[in-house]
Amino acid sequence: MSEIRVTNVLGENGNSPVNFTKGINMSGIVTATSFVPTVGQLSHRNKIINGACNIAQRGVSATSVSGQYKTVDRFSVNYGGEDEDPTEAQHTLSTSDTPYTLGFRKSFHITNGNQTSGAGAADYVQPQYKIEAQDIANCGWNYTDSNSFITLSFWVKASVAGDYTLNMNTHDGTPYRYLMEYTLTADTWKHVVFKIPGNSNLTVNNDNGLGLQIMWYPFLGSNYIQADQENNWYASSNQKYGTTSTTNWWTTNDATWEITGVQLEVGSVATPFEHRSFGDELSRCQRYFHIIKTGSGEEKYVGQLQVYASGNCHGKYFHFPVTMRAIPTTTLSGTITPTNASGNFSSNFSTATFDRNTTEFVGSNNTSGSSGLTAGNTAAIGLRPNSSISSSAEL
Repeated sequence: MSEIRVTNVLGENGNSPVNFTKGINMSGIVTATSFVPTVGQLSHRNKIINGACNIAQRGVSATSVSGQYKTVDRFSVNYGGEDEDPTEAQHTLSTSDTPYTLGFRKSFHITNGNQTSGAGAADYVQPQYKIEAQDIANCGWNYTDSNSFITLSFWVKASVAGDYTLNMNTHDGTPYRYLMEYTLTADTWKHVVFKIPGNSNLTVNNDNGLGLQIMWYPFLGSNYIQADQENNWYASSNQKYGTTSTTNWWTTNDATWEITGVQLEVGSVATPFEHRSFGDELSRCQRYFHIIKTGSGEEKYVGQLQVYASGNCHGKYFHFPVTMRAIPTTTLSGTITPTNASGNFSSNFSTATFDRNTTEFVGSNNTSGSSGLTAGNTAAIGLRPNSSISSSAEL
C-alpha cells in the first residue's frame, strides 16, 4: 500500500490555501478538520430567535422601560442611573447600511436620552437577549469542555466611536459570566465574532427556564468594570459585567447603537447568517409573546364564553397558535363585549380576569360587568376597535 502524507499545500506565490480550479478526483475516505460554508445555510443552527429583528409584535418604536419588551421581539433593554429614558425602535435599514446587501432589512435600535448628570459609576444601558435553557442543553455544545465552542456573531453600529463591551451569562447552578470587547468606528457597521469555549464550572438545566443571557453595553459604569477578565469565564457574583466604559456614548445626547444579524451557533466558526422565513420566525416568537389587536374601526371575535349570570361569563377565549413556554400572563388593553341572544353586542365587560390560562389557550373564570345576557347561553366575545389581548411568557 502506498501513502502520500502532506502537511501543507502552497500556491504558486507561496501562499496557502490553494484554489483547485480544475477539481480534484479522489478515492477512499477524505477527512476534513473543519467545514465552513461560504454560501447557503444549515437549518436550525442559530439559537437566537428573531436575530434579524424582523418581528416586532408590540410595535416599532417606544420609550424604553427597563426590563420590559417594547418593540423587537426577544430583545429588551435594562438600564439604570438615567436622567432621561432611552428610546428603542425596530429600525428599517437602507441600501446605505452594510448588512442590507446580506439580506437584513431591520435592526434593534437604541437612542440615548439626555443624561445631564454625566456618566455615573452605577449608570448603564443594557440591550439583552435571553435564551431558554433547554435550547442550549440540547444544542450539541459541550459547555463543560474548554475544547468545545459556541460562536456568537452580530452586526453592530454606533454613532460614537470607542471600545464597547458585552457578556454572556449562565443562570443555573453557580452563575458564570464570559466578558468580551469590540471596537467601533463612528457610524460604521462592523461584523463582530466571538468564539466562546466551554468551562467545567458551567451548569445549564434541561428545562424551560433561563439558560443563557447575552448583555451588550453601549455604556457601562465603572462600578461594573473588570478590565482584566476579557475572554474569560468567572463567577458572576462580583457584579462585574464588562471590560470597558464608553463614556462618550452615555454623555452624548441622542447617541445611537443598533444591532442585527445576531447568531449563536455550535462550533468554532461563524457561518453565514441563517435567514428564516417571516412566518417561521413569528411562530418562534409566539412561544414567548402573543397578541391579538384591532385598529381604528376594526373588530375581531376572540372566542365564545358560557354565560352563568345576566352579565357574567366564563370559559375559554382562544387557542394560541403555538404552545407557549409557560402559562402566560394575559392583559386586556381597551374593550371586549359579549353578544346577546339576538346576536348583537351587549354592553361592555367591565372586568376580564384571565385566571384559567394554560400554555395552550386563554381562559377566564370570571369575565363580568355586562348586562342583558341569558344564563346557560353562549356569548361570542368581540374585541372592539383600538384594543388588544396580549399574553406574555417571556423569560
